[in-house]
Amino acid sequence: MYVESVPNRNSPPAILLREASRVDGKIVKRTLANLSSWPAAQIDALRRVLKRESLVSPADAFQILRASPHGHVAAALGTLRRLGLEPILSRSRGPERDLVVAMIVARILEPASKLATARGFHPETATSSLPAVLGLDEAIDEVQLYRSLDWLLERQQSIENALAKRHLVEGSVILYDVSSTYFEGRHCPLARFGHSRDERSGNLQIVFGLLTNSGGCPVAVEVFEGNTGDPTTVASQVSKLRERFHLKQIVLVGDRGMLTSARIREDLKPQEGLPWISALKSVQIQQLVQSGALQLSLFEQHDLGEILHASYPGERLIACRNPLLAEERSRKRNELLEATEKQLKRIVEATQRKKKPLRGRKEIGLAVGKILGRFKMGKHFSLFIEEVGFRCERKQANIEREAALDGIYVIRTSVPAETLSSEKVVGCYKGLSDVERAFRSLKSVDLKIRPIYHHLAARVKAHVFLCMLSFYVEWHMRQALSPMLFDDDDPQAAAAARKSIVSPAARSTKAKSKDFSKRTEDGLPVHSFQTLLRDLATLTRNEVRVGEQTVSMLATPTPVQQRALQLLQVSAGL
Repeated sequence: MYVESVPNRNSPPAILLREASRVDGKIVKRTLANLSSWPAAQIDALRRVLKRESLVSPADAFQILRASPHGHVAAALGTLRRLGLEPILSRSRGPERDLVVAMIVARILEPASKLATARGFHPETATSSLPAVLGLDEAIDEVQLYRSLDWLLERQQSIENALAKRHLVEGSVILYDVSSTYFEGRHCPLARFGHSRDERSGNLQIVFGLLTNSGGCPVAVEVFEGNTGDPTTVASQVSKLRERFHLKQIVLVGDRGMLTSARIREDLKPQEGLPWISALKSVQIQQLVQSGALQLSLFEQHDLGEILHASYPGERLIACRNPLLAEERSRKRNELLEATEKQLKRIVEATQRKKKPLRGRKEIGLAVGKILGRFKMGKHFSLFIEEVGFRCERKQANIEREAALDGIYVIRTSVPAETLSSEKVVGCYKGLSDVERAFRSLKSVDLKIRPIYHHLAARVKAHVFLCMLSFYVEWHMRQALSPMLFDDDDPQAAAAARKSIVSPAARSTKAKSKDFSKRTEDGLPVHSFQTLLRDLATLTRNEVRVGEQTVSMLATPTPVQQRALQLLQVSAGL
């Protein structure tokens, strides 16, 4: 059967339903019905049915209105919820808590200013499914985000207390370190000129200290003025651990620039039940060598050993020597000496040139000071500055004396031997590298805490605390996803492969296999954390119109995405 349009002289054509068959080799047509009175749409529908076509075309029946990146949202938000961070922020749900959660997740996925973040939360300009998943149906502006930051800062102490209760116990090893980040602007009370770790000496900066457990999981952060010295931040951390976290027996680990002799004497020794681990400075190590307490023959058989000295009563001194570190320090010092000498010779040539020679002790001294400040090698040169000339020479004896101690460092601690062995003390001190990795993640690699544009001191503190909470979620994500990342996911095998605690960290066999093949044990490609997030983002959340209805549908996860969500113990549908 078929529908046929038959011309009808000056009248409209006749629409007939006909049947065709073959009789004695001839085609015979038979009219079954006259459809001329039918509406055109109804006739077209019947024609398509007879041709075995769909009554509605696929384009009309199924239309994707919007596809939003979703997999990375499910991974980060799902981890945050699995960690129970929402009730730690506030037991009751409200707009402020939802916006803080959104900012924490957005900082992991796509770090940006608060203005750009607010634009990403707008339903019409959303860059991911995050606002839809959290139910942020109304337009969000930066003012609302600022108010949510103020709300978060009011709860910082209670949130840190909850995290400390979860991750710190009596007898814990606690890591503490300080970093700085530069500031854009001139009007923040916290912003000061100070020692810039970002090589941005022309910018104001703020200083912040991070407390973590022995594994590097962040627990608390505190912001200080930009000209605050590292040692002066210790007292407030001790008070925080004792009074707020109610910890009586802990081991505090800090580097030699922070836990100085003065801070140990004034802030730590008066505290009962607060042993510490730090290290000696190079000048103090040289004094040990000169006194005979530290002899280089100690390292002929072993790479570490304990020594005693009257200048450090009640303390254990653990001397270590790393040959690879010695080679690196020697190489770096030689390169810096050569670079410094090359620049100083240019000043010598400038004082001897015939046309406009460099003259005056002040001018020559300024030029020399710039070079020494850049390469930090002034202690190894004898300088002779005159009104009409300049010359310099190396202090070879100083250089050789320093080179003899290359690769040697001395850990100092008040922890008794029955509590921690020498190897474990050294391991605890090396754990500070986890805090340094946290700073790299916070400042540049992942969360981009810098530069800071907020002008109010409270907003700066809230911004830093928000970034710490984002790193808290990211830290747990990295731990869970380690089998898919280039990270070593077999720490016990890595520790067994290490020759000693002093030697550089070794990679496990599993990690070396991932590095070589670029494949996991499941045959999936190995990722960095950021590339895995980008891969997850291709799992979209789609707003689909089916007929007159609009439904939300998820794309089918790839094997990589499915494995990542499985490791994180989260569902794509949340």
